[in-house]
Amino acid sequence: MKVVIQRVSEASVTVDGQKTADIQKGLLILVGIEDADTQEDIDWLAGKIIKMRIFGDENDVMNCSVQDIDGDIIVVSQFTLHASTKKGNRPSYIKAAKPDFAIPMYENFVKTLEKEFSKKIQTGIFGADMKVKLLNDGPVTILIDSKNRE
Repeated sequence: MKVVIQRVSEASVTVDGQKTADIQKGLLILVGIEDADTQEDIDWLAGKIIKMRIFGDENDVMNCSVQDIDGDIIVVSQFTLHASTKKGNRPSYIKAAKPDFAIPMYENFVKTLEKEFSKKIQTGIFGADMKVKLLNDGPVTILIDSKNRE
């Protein structure tokens, strides 16, 4: 499972002209799921994300988590995170999980984050053509691959 975590001042997701998510200070998380992903990947990532200290404290040092600042979270599915650009000019998405596996894993990821966060997580709509708007704060953007836990 791959995630792109972006610290935002504001973010929103719109599908067919309707906002499905809208937050102020918090995290926008793009998540890509592959067939090898398990509940262990979800649990590890959720714990890591909620506790990650990437928000400034009173001295503007990154010592606070999204929970500490009472921020919000949007999660958006993004299979293109598993793009392979090894051959040719057209990315291959062969590693990305098909919807029958990815949708339940995505929903479980959101539920696990909510449990860790003790707060509702906003989302896009899986598989939809989404318009994601964000104001990256910092910018702070972090990539995590649950299969590469360095």
